[in-house]
Amino acid sequence: MKRRLRSLLAAVSLPLVLVGMLLAARPAAAASLTRITGFGTNPTNLNMYLYVPDRVAARPALLVLVHYCSGSASGIFNGNGHDYVTAADRYGYIIVVPEATRSGSCFDVSTPAALRRDGGSDSTGIMAMVNYTRQRYNVDPGRIVVSGFSSGAMMTNVLAAEYPDVFSAASAFSGVPAGCFATTNGSLWNSQCSGGQITKTAQQWGDQARAMYPGYTGRYPRMQLWHGTTDTTLHYNNFGEEIKQWTNLNGLSQTPAFTDHPQSSWTRTRYGNTSTQATVEGISISGVGHQLPMSGQLAYAISFLGLDAPSTSPSPSPSPSTSPSRSPSPSPSPSVSPSASPSSSPSSSPTGETGACRVSATVNAWNSGLTEDITITNTGSSAVNGWSLAFTLPGGQTITSGWNATYSPSSGRVTATNVSYNGSIPAGGSAQIGFQANHTGNAGKPTSFTLNGATCTVS
Repeated sequence: MKRRLRSLLAAVSLPLVLVGMLLAARPAAAASLTRITGFGTNPTNLNMYLYVPDRVAARPALLVLVHYCSGSASGIFNGNGHDYVTAADRYGYIIVVPEATRSGSCFDVSTPAALRRDGGSDSTGIMAMVNYTRQRYNVDPGRIVVSGFSSGAMMTNVLAAEYPDVFSAASAFSGVPAGCFATTNGSLWNSQCSGGQITKTAQQWGDQARAMYPGYTGRYPRMQLWHGTTDTTLHYNNFGEEIKQWTNLNGLSQTPAFTDHPQSSWTRTRYGNTSTQATVEGISISGVGHQLPMSGQLAYAISFLGLDAPSTSPSPSPSPSTSPSRSPSPSPSPSVSPSASPSSSPSSSPTGETGACRVSATVNAWNSGLTEDITITNTGSSAVNGWSLAFTLPGGQTITSGWNATYSPSSGRVTATNVSYNGSIPAGGSAQIGFQANHTGNAGKPTSFTLNGATCTVS
């Protein structure tokens, strides 16, 4: 009997030991959205959530991601904002997600306290979250950005207006101009604004935003604005009013410097800088209501915000105990503009130095397809006017579409040639191009590139 009992105990204990060993050997928990308490001044009892990816960049960007009415931090994090999360895992930036706790879960962009810098409403609490994060991580002060949807888009406009010395760029999906939702009766809803009935001049909208931070004379953030043409929740008229406000704040004409159609139902206009990181960019989506962002749209916002770019600020981050000053706006991101390229003829006589170039390529692959983003940097001392970039695709890859260049042939030894608007690459400047391709198993990238016949450094 004793022998049988000892054998039974041994049989039971061995699996328990193995289970214990397996549990002990498990890797540390992966990054997750984490609730933070005691983060600082929080007059309206917001919740703060923080996402720090497993691999944080040495000088990470910081994205403030603001949810919609009836939303939550987890809802936007796991739902229509999740592309920002997967990009954070790839590029190593940090995400702060504020959460409204009042009934209806809308953010206050209406009361006098909300529409004044450090006024004591939601925007004050959100800035405490930003400062908390900056105190604990080596955040790049030149890449603190904000994006939001609906109520969060309205807050995006307000934060960019109240804290232009903190935010370098913003992307608002289905919002209204900063100050448009103002009320004087304590209500957080302004039916005239939501119905698109408030119209002002560009100067008036600019002045309303400037009044949120009196005395400020510095630069305002770059702004990207999205809106569906059939939106009746926050009427499409607000899109044009937002463009008035942000072109005025940035000292720009309301006449676009660039217009294209990245997709058939999209109309994109750029003001000021016409690159991927334009000073102001507006994208209207034909036949779509209050349902932005839609699939694929956040990729454009990620490039516009510079979240896929390396650090732009070599100096140490300022202490969050003081009002952080904003570094100059980041230079254009080395990421690709996801737009389709208009066809055009290349320049007939390329000029400038050759052999002084650097190329970097990034591949995003799936089962039988891939996209490849390519950045061409002119490391010479004079501009290159008219260019052709040659490279060999790995076996089994065939280009199906491309942007910002024409590609010929579609497989084997390929030449990408500039289009009309990017034929000149200034000394120290870059051009961003890319393509989509099918593959039969090899999703690698080219190993060498030549620009106008001269070999480039590959980074």
